[in-house]
Formats: sequence, C-alpha cells, structure tokens
Amino acid sequence: MIASDIISIDKLLSHPKIETAIADINSETIDRRAFVPQKCRVFSNGFISLQDQPQYQFPINREAKKQLPDIIHNHVQKLIPGLPDNKDGHRAFLKKRNIGIVFSGGPAPGGHNVVAGIFDAAKKANPESQIFGFILGPEGILENRYVEITSELVNTYRNMGGFTMIKTGRSKIDSKIKMTLSRETCQALNIDALVIVGGDDSNTNAAFLAQALKIDGIQVIGIPKTIDGDIQISTEDGETLCAISFGFHSAARAFSQNISNLCTDASSDLKYWHVCKVMGRVASHLALEAALQTHANLTLIGEDLADYVDKERLKKADEKGEVDYTAYGMTLRHLSRMICDAIVKRAAKGKNYGVMIIPEGVLEFINEIQIFIIKLNTIIAQYNQIYDLDFHTTFHALDAKLEYLRRLSRGITEKQASPIWNARDDELFNDLPSFFQEGLLVERDTHGNFQFSQVNTEKIIMDMVGDYLHILKEKGEYKVGIEESRFHYFMERANLDHDLVGKTIFRNYKEDRYYLIKKNIISVKTLKQVLINAGIITNNEKVPESVLTIFKKSVPNFKTQSHFYGYDGRGSNPTKFDCNYTYNLGLTAFSLIANGATGQMAVIKNLEHNLDTWEPLGIPIARLMHLEERKGKLTLVMEKNVVDTNSNAFRILKAMREKWLAADHGEDHYRKPGPVRFRGKSEEDRPLTLVLNSISLPPSK
Repeated sequence: MIASDIISIDKLLSHPKIETAIADINSETIDRRAFVPQKCRVFSNGFISLQDQPQYQFPINREAKKQLPDIIHNHVQKLIPGLPDNKDGHRAFLKKRNIGIVFSGGPAPGGHNVVAGIFDAAKKANPESQIFGFILGPEGILENRYVEITSELVNTYRNMGGFTMIKTGRSKIDSKIKMTLSRETCQALNIDALVIVGGDDSNTNAAFLAQALKIDGIQVIGIPKTIDGDIQISTEDGETLCAISFGFHSAARAFSQNISNLCTDASSDLKYWHVCKVMGRVASHLALEAALQTHANLTLIGEDLADYVDKERLKKADEKGEVDYTAYGMTLRHLSRMICDAIVKRAAKGKNYGVMIIPEGVLEFINEIQIFIIKLNTIIAQYNQIYDLDFHTTFHALDAKLEYLRRLSRGITEKQASPIWNARDDELFNDLPSFFQEGLLVERDTHGNFQFSQVNTEKIIMDMVGDYLHILKEKGEYKVGIEESRFHYFMERANLDHDLVGKTIFRNYKEDRYYLIKKNIISVKTLKQVLINAGIITNNEKVPESVLTIFKKSVPNFKTQSHFYGYDGRGSNPTKFDCNYTYNLGLTAFSLIANGATGQMAVIKNLEHNLDTWEPLGIPIARLMHLEERKGKLTLVMEKNVVDTNSNAFRILKAMREKWLAADHGEDHYRKPGPVRFRGKSEEDRPLTLVLNSISLPPSK
C-alpha cells in the first residue's frame, strides 16, 4: 500500500463499524442491562407485611445479649402479603423514606442488583423517596461522602459485576467516635435506614450500628455478601435459612471456566501439573464447587484435612500402650506424601500431568502451621498492646522479626505477657524456608487475621512435593508408564526381540497396558548393565537407540504452573442466579425497612430449590454472633460456616476422587462448565453444591 492510499486515523476512527467494534458497550452489556430478574412470589402483591417466625431458634450468646440488648430478641421474620384492611401498615409502607446504602469489604458479583432492588421497591412505594450511596464503603459514612442514586445510574449498572457504582472499602465503624460520625452523617441526610452489604465482619458491624442508632430511629439492615460462601445460616435444629451468600456462584463459575481451560491444556500438552489456588481463607466452599464443576484430578478440602486421622501411627502407638496425639490432624509432610502418591499413580499410566485445586486457606487446617499462626497472632497482638507500637513497623525486615522471636524463646523480652514462644518453636520455625517464614510473619488484616492470600501456599506445598518426588525418582518408584503399543513400535523399528527386551527392562511386562521400567534402572549406566547381563548387548556395544528412547520417556520431568483465582472471580459479571438472588435481596431489604425492622439480615430461604419456592426472610444478626479471637483477644463477631464433611456435596466429591484422579488407562473425566453468559438456555440455575445438598433420600436400611 502506498502512502497516499492510507486512510487518515480520524476517518478510520469515525467509521461506523469501527466505532461499534471498539465501543465501551457491547451486545453482552446491552443484554445484561435489559435482563429483568425474576421476583419471589410475595413481591407480586401491593405491599408487604412481616410475620414473626418463633419456630426458628438460635442459641443466644451471653456476650451478644449484653452488648446488643435492643436487637438480641428479634425473631426471624417472614415476608407475607399485606392485608387489604391493614390501613396503617399500608400507609407506613408507602411513606417517603431516605435510605443509605454502603458496600463493605471486597466486591462480589451481584451487588449492583441489591441497589437496583432497593431503588425499584422504594420508588414504587413512593417516588419521592431518596436513595443515597456512600462512596468507598464505610469511609463514605464517616466522611459524609455520597451520591444520590438515580434511575440513570441504576440502569447503567443493572446485572453488571463489581461495586463500581459507589465503590467499596474496608474501614470499620468500631469506636465511639466513628459511631458518632455515622450518626451525624445519617442525621444530616435525614436517613431513615442504612443498608450494609458485606460479609460476616460487615454484618457484625451492621448489628452494632443497629444497636447504637436505634435510639435515633435509624434502622440498619444487613445483606449477606462474600464469594467465599462462608455465610450460611441454619437454625438450632439444622434447618437452612440461607444456603449461600451472594457472589459465590458467579465467582465459582468464573474460576471453574479458567480451571477447565487448564484441564484442556494439561491433557493436550501432557507435561504440566497446573496448581490452582482459589480464594477461601477460612472455608473451602469455592474449592469444592470448582472441583464439582471441573472434575479436576486432585482437590484439597481443608475441612477434610482437619478431620484426618493417621490410623497407622495410632496402631503403632497402641501396640506400645501409648497414645500418639500427633496422629490426629494432617501434617505438611503427610499432605505432600498424599499429593505425591496421586502424581506417581497417574505417571504410571502415562499421565505425568494433571490439574490440582488448593483452597487459599488450606494451611490453616495443617496442625503445625495452625499452631504457628495462633502463637504468632498472639505475639504480634501482645506486642502492639504492651508497647503501643506496630510490630511490623518496628521490625520491618525478616531478620529483625526472627531476632525478636529468638529473644522471646530465651525469655529476654521483659514485658511480654506470656512465654508462648519456646525454644522448640524457634527451632521448628527456623527450619522453614525464609519465604514461608516471611509469609507467616506477614502483616495481619484489619481484623487481626492471617492473610493467606499473601502467602505462596502452593509454592510451600509443591516444593515439598517436588523434593519427595525427587527421592522417589532416585528410588526408581516414580516413573512414567510406557504404553504397550508404543513399546512394540520401537522394538519393531529397531528389529529387537520384544519379549527379551520387555522382560529385561520392565517390572510388569504383559501384566498391564502401561509398562514400568524396573526400579533398579535409574540411569543409562544401570540400563546398559541390565542389558549386558541379559545378553542383549556386549560391554563394547552402546544401548540401542530405541531402548534408550523408551528409557528417557520413562524418566519423569515434574513441571508445575501455579495460578491464583480470586480477584478475577469477585470482579466477574454475575450469573443469572446471582442477578435474581441479589435483586430479591434488595426487594427484601426494602420490605424489612418499610415494616420498621432493624438489626436484621435480608436473606432468601430455599435458594437450593427452584426460584418459585424462594422465601424472603429477615434474620436477627445478633443471634448469629459468637466470641472469636481477633488481634489476640476475644471479640463478638458473626460466625463463619465451613464445609460440612457430612454434606452430600463433599461426600460425592470424596466418592469420585479415584475416578477423577483417573490413574488408569482411560481418558480423564474433565467437565466443561462453560463461561458465565446471558445468551442461550444452557446456563445452570444455581451452584452445584446447592443442587447436591438439596437432594434428600431415605436412609439406607
């Protein structure tokens, strides 16, 4: 093309097809914005009333009763159609309100639909109502920074991912001064009700705000948000009222799509083990869902590891008349051996590749690591309290932190409250690689929790796995199986006696489809000696090229690729399930507000079933609280829920482990979950975890 034929950039950019191709808005976004979520049946009525459900009981924590006296006796409330003759209730439902909304903590797909649900319901009840979004999370309340939510703003973000509309933040309203600032902001805007969209800590914050602001007539409602899926609420007798928090399904689907792509890559290239770490600091719900979605070869579930019992060690101790308490719970060493066993089994069938899923917080379920974390959390909290200094600022470098621990173990630090770090701890800690020491000493989050996302969990585990595989390789136990037909091909090409060579170099010749080189053949030198002893070659002859090729193909080269799935999933667009779920949460929140509720969390019962059975409820947050150690002291917080190892979902994963490991002659059993999408009719309507857990069968006789 000559210079005179080149179209100017201005003309190029103004071409209609190019404008369409590079526009910010594509057809998927248009479809998303146009999607109208389905509503729960109760919202088809004119106005909503609340009905107490005293049959749903929770144990009441004594400290919660003391600190939250005005909301601790709330009942679970069911949303029901308002009666036509309830004139006062109808009038109250339709009155003008000012409602504030705040996102708190990390984003989760569907948050914008919570806003849309509240906005639509409030404006339908009274067009003069105003909705305010506080900017950058709780910080917006403290600093009185907000934006009024308008139709144009809501319509821009309907069914879209992220918390982009008003942003989010991690500030906490956890002091008298902050409570006062919050009250002043709400009073300045004439706020009638405040909706806090967040996880367990944010809903804990909502409970304390509800208690503090009740005297001012300001209502506070919580919304269960976390991709970790660890907000699951059941009554004292085990009835599920909230099966999962919003955002979980979308994040799990996003992770699963990426992990599925790695399954395809692994089974195409045949040389990598893809190690996929997924978010989930305390609970392994995301790892479990991703495993069910993808059928990855190996999935670690932290809660399962915590329940592990080493029966062999118990037996040996019993024979000596002793009790080995260290036999209870998984150790790092044993975990690495379990993973190695799976890798060796697959390699023996010619599959020196695979996909492994590890939950972000798996180390918290490992005995010795959990002890280190508890002790270090306490040491750091005590230092901050006693010296009124920040541990991580004072001891910035790793060496300085290690020296402080060393002095602690010798009893040199005169002010430390308790001698919890002893010489044995110091010795074991110093045996860890420096990057792991640094990870365990990383700065805690705002709640005093250990930040697992900052630690290369997969590197710690896979380094140990690699070291042990090297030992197994030296022992001749870790070898790649040679497929029978491939062996015959090489023998025919070299005109060698199949049976003579096969019996000489393989330990399972004609016993399996995949042949394994004998354990004592670990080098070209040992291979040659075996061939000489069998009379196949003489001392002066070289190992036949075909036999040498077979040997080299049997030598495993363990390669890993690590991947972390977290921020990409929490920033994904919501699935239809989460779009419907969150919109109904918004409608529920408004109905609770319109009926005078406070200190309640808006939830949807029966999420594990079809949408036409969904049942909106308000649950008293105060009754979900318990005491938990934070920053070295007991603090009242909302309880997290971990994977139930007796649930259908986990038991099915456990039952399928051997099949999905696929350490056999057949193909892998990888599943293609597909991307999160809005077109077509193949989109699943809820998480597989919920589908499986909803199935009820009569017990076996």
